[in-house]
Amino acid sequence: MSSTAAAKRKPCFALIDCNNFYVSCERLFRPDLRERPVIVASNNDGCAIARSAEAKALGIKMGAPLFKIDELIREHRIEVFSSNYALYADISNRVMTTIEQIVPSLEVYSIDEAFAELTGVERAVSLDTFGHELKNRILRWVGMPTCVGIAPTKTLAKLANYGAKQYPKTGGVVDLSERARQRRLLAITPVDEVWGVGRRIAARLNTMGITTALQLAECDLKTLRKQFSVVLERTARELRGESCLSLEQVPSQKKQIVVSRSFGQPVLTLDAVQSALSNFITRAAEKLRSEKQCARQLTVFMRTNPFRQNNPQYGNSATHTLSVPTQDSRELLALTRDLSERIYRPGFYYAKAGVMIGDFYAPGVFQPSLFETNKSKPNSKALMDVLDKLNRAKTGSVYFASQKKTKDWQVKRERLSPAYTTRWTDIPKVR
Repeated sequence: MSSTAAAKRKPCFALIDCNNFYVSCERLFRPDLRERPVIVASNNDGCAIARSAEAKALGIKMGAPLFKIDELIREHRIEVFSSNYALYADISNRVMTTIEQIVPSLEVYSIDEAFAELTGVERAVSLDTFGHELKNRILRWVGMPTCVGIAPTKTLAKLANYGAKQYPKTGGVVDLSERARQRRLLAITPVDEVWGVGRRIAARLNTMGITTALQLAECDLKTLRKQFSVVLERTARELRGESCLSLEQVPSQKKQIVVSRSFGQPVLTLDAVQSALSNFITRAAEKLRSEKQCARQLTVFMRTNPFRQNNPQYGNSATHTLSVPTQDSRELLALTRDLSERIYRPGFYYAKAGVMIGDFYAPGVFQPSLFETNKSKPNSKALMDVLDKLNRAKTGSVYFASQKKTKDWQVKRERLSPAYTTRWTDIPKVR
């Protein structure tokens, strides 16, 4: 085919989405839970952030506090797990690697979703057949159930995936290549199920009489741009089959990094708060170096529990802008300590704290003022490289003294499953 003909070929995208991802990860090594209700809890085992179909059928809502559904959990023998992010990240990587081996190009959209470009695949095999092969391979190789939506735009591919999940008779794969099929699904899909249409926008659209995805697609584009934004206009164009969003194979660089946690139990002392903050800023610095960036701005914050009305309430934050950007954990740790001392007030039970770093520069790019030098600490990069290498090796960990591994603030994970795939001692044994 000539280059001109190839350029005119209509684009084709697939959206591959894992079904109940966190729950499915927990079930991979627990086949006895396949038909039992399962919940995965948030940090500190506070509320439900993932539910199996059986748990949803019992009326358990997303975000439901576990203490409020305790009787339901006991009555129906619901299995509850603490969030096992090490397991989920590893399974996600296996899913994405499996997809990458069969599709021309891939965009990892989230931990459980990926867009693939399938332009030209239809010349060798039907798109529906390809979708089922992709779905079956992920199930065979990783054990993860998925749904696949295929369409000429990314927004329609998202919609096709919604249809694949919503209607079991599809077999988990929906191909919206044909305009007639697009219109049928658009007509029965609520507008708030369209990718990028949130509750507030959907509510405004409803007041205009736009309640379905088809009505949004057929809405006047100038009206959408004027009353909403160019983003919603682009969404409507995509619903019409006009591809406006390309595949993003290179992830965009972060503009800020936030690391924060709710404490496993309220903490009273500055020492305990600083121990938590030291761990948070060390993790943030690791992420910063992995992005190959230096940060110039640091914010530290802490607060009490706003839901404990009987306790005195307090919350505060402090921000400092460095004269020269850094990625050195030692500098960021020292600054975090200074800022936390500035905002800490005794006599309060702190429930959450965190750090945020921003104003990023590539190493060596920042132009200092006339009275500043652009020199970091001696051997800073070499030391940080060694530190990161040792911690990535997973044979042990190197900590700064200020990270004191106290249990006062650490997150509750009383129902944590084993790290089946990332820790030698947790690998299942066949007897």
